[in-house]
Amino acid sequence: MTTTDIPSVAATASVPGPATPYQGDIARYWDHEARPVNLRLGDVDGLYHHHYGIGDVDHASLGDPGDSEREKKVITELHRLESAQAEVLLDHLGRIRRDDTLVDAGCGRGGSSVMAHQRFGCKVEGVTLSAKQAEFGNRRARELGIDGSVRARVCNMLDMPFENGSVAGSWNNESTMYVDLHDLFAEHSRILAVGGRYVTITGCWNPAYGQPSKWVSQINAHFECNIHSRREYLRAMADNRLVPQAVIDLTPATLPYWKLRAASSLVTGIEEAFIKSYEDGSFQYVLIAADRV
Repeated sequence: MTTTDIPSVAATASVPGPATPYQGDIARYWDHEARPVNLRLGDVDGLYHHHYGIGDVDHASLGDPGDSEREKKVITELHRLESAQAEVLLDHLGRIRRDDTLVDAGCGRGGSSVMAHQRFGCKVEGVTLSAKQAEFGNRRARELGIDGSVRARVCNMLDMPFENGSVAGSWNNESTMYVDLHDLFAEHSRILAVGGRYVTITGCWNPAYGQPSKWVSQINAHFECNIHSRREYLRAMADNRLVPQAVIDLTPATLPYWKLRAASSLVTGIEEAFIKSYEDGSFQYVLIAADRV
């Protein structure tokens, strides 16, 4: 299946409340987003992600520089690294049973939700502000025959429609930079059962650097987001009964992805800011797994 098989969906200006004008802007941003870097990578195997990759590049799989199929192979390799990142996030959810419910907050087009169901066999609820993303994800679930277990809905992740303590695990995969962390973690803490696991993979600015660097500011402007510091994550979790069990620096693991992408046909102009900020230490790519107590 390719993206051309999926009919376009009209964007909506309606955002479930309570929502701020900023969240309305973000909903419209993602309703109109159609970057080749997201769609062409997802076309490789039908898993459409909205995050970056980790792991060493398999240079042998790329062929020689003059290979007429090289660009196709580069895209396949970038997508492999994206899916490897999602696998690492799912690794940190702990023991999940088939009768559990998971929540993918800021689910995008649903790639991680599908992978979670395929691994655990459980129900996965995705939430996104974008009606276009939700429709795309639900259509893919129907095509895969898993729409009874995997669903995306248009909803504010600061006000999710789930009962208190009803969720075994939840995550944000590169979506925390669009919200206030205290509000976000209060909501995850509310829906998680005691002992439930929350995981995030995110880019954050390094407080040891002093302040957000010029590269971080460029990333904020490019994606219309507000990147938080690593310290803010840990403080907001502590204030909301989420106790970190693992804090892993994935920065060295993500640099190969960015350097390969910067040399591909999928460049967007933001690659240099990611590479430079990771290399100078002002920006970090981290995984935090925390238990609800």
